[in-house]
Amino acid sequence: MEGKKTVRAAERALDILLCFTRQPTLSLTEISHMTELNKSTVYRLLATCEEKGFLIRDPDTDKYRLGFRVWELSANLSRTDDMAVLFLQEMERLRDQIDETVSLYVRDGFERVRVQAVESLQAIRRVAPIGSRMPLAVGASSKVLAAFATPSDQAMILGDPTWPESVDRVSYLTQLQEIKKHGYATSSEEREAGTSAIAVPVMNPNQEVVAALAVSGPVGRLTMERMNEVAAPALEAADRMGKMLKK
Repeated sequence: MEGKKTVRAAERALDILLCFTRQPTLSLTEISHMTELNKSTVYRLLATCEEKGFLIRDPDTDKYRLGFRVWELSANLSRTDDMAVLFLQEMERLRDQIDETVSLYVRDGFERVRVQAVESLQAIRRVAPIGSRMPLAVGASSKVLAAFATPSDQAMILGDPTWPESVDRVSYLTQLQEIKKHGYATSSEEREAGTSAIAVPVMNPNQEVVAALAVSGPVGRLTMERMNEVAAPALEAADRMGKMLKK
């Protein structure tokens, strides 16, 4: 019983830290609402996280932000296994080649997460915050991750209990088949007004999809014709990325 209590406490503390993927600063009340925990429990866990250096409380605003311990942990991420670090140079190279924002996404359950982004240098550009989570039902990157997933993973994705009613599963599955046939996916204002995107799969040496490499920008500039032109350099970049990975 004591072991279960310890695990539950750890889960709650981690849930609190994960709240900061959505906002940089949060109050006790906001964290309590986001985690659905009572304030007394949140207060105790915040005090522990603060004591260990994972959170810092601003005495003027009484809000919390991530502490230096988090940065110490991130500094020790493997430079050979972390795709966000490993692929950065190739992403910058692709950005410089096509002058649009380049993002890297991985699948986490029923969502995709942006783990790296290199923004275009143009005045009007797609701003891509790292850490953003998006559903797998819409968007070029979502469809690439689903199209090249295993049949069992595809079945899991299509069985998502939160699947939007506006997206027909049969039509979606047909799209996935076309995407796998052509090797890339495109979208125009599917998830965000005024934005279009093209995405290609990054495959490891075992030919398993590990990420989606996406190029996004304003619909007026990143037209369907332009996206078809971008497909070749994006696929070449993804191929080079895949070759960097270990078997």
